[in-house]
Amino acid sequence: MQIHHSKHHAAYVANLNVAMAKLHEAQHKNDTSAIIALQQAIKFNGGGHLNHSIFWSNLCPVSKGGGDLQKGELRTLIETQYGSLETLQSKLSAATVGVQGSGWGWLGYDKTSNKLSIATCANQDPLEATTGLVPLLGIDVWEHAYYLQYKNVRPDYVKNIWKIINWNDVSQRLANAKK
Repeated sequence: MQIHHSKHHAAYVANLNVAMAKLHEAQHKNDTSAIIALQQAIKFNGGGHLNHSIFWSNLCPVSKGGGDLQKGELRTLIETQYGSLETLQSKLSAATVGVQGSGWGWLGYDKTSNKLSIATCANQDPLEATTGLVPLLGIDVWEHAYYLQYKNVRPDYVKNIWKIINWNDVSQRLANAKK
């Protein structure tokens, strides 16, 4: 995870900064073609930064409460919609493992319906900008997230990540989304 953070996430931030500087210059010159050409780099690198920022705060060592979902609004919502935490984990795991190629599995919040929603995004597409769902919990399934420890066995990585989910962070994201 240290390499993941210090190399991959850092590269998204650096490349986003370059793209934003170029965007500022193109806007200053009123160069519509250049502005349009930069959109993919902004989406990819900006999404990579947003997604990873959520991912890191969604993780917590077991010794600090990782994997433990306390009673509260999030747990009640999960149990109401999915029956149990285990059922949510099973459904989100299946969707996440099923991502073709690289991408993300998400637990999002739909402000309109006041419901949780499982979604996936390809590549570094950010959840809210592409689906309208507020991201609560993201699981990175790019190979760089798990290959050194789990090789090409994505299901084992997804199964084990539940042990270190920072449910306090996920709960706080839900509370913030409801404001």
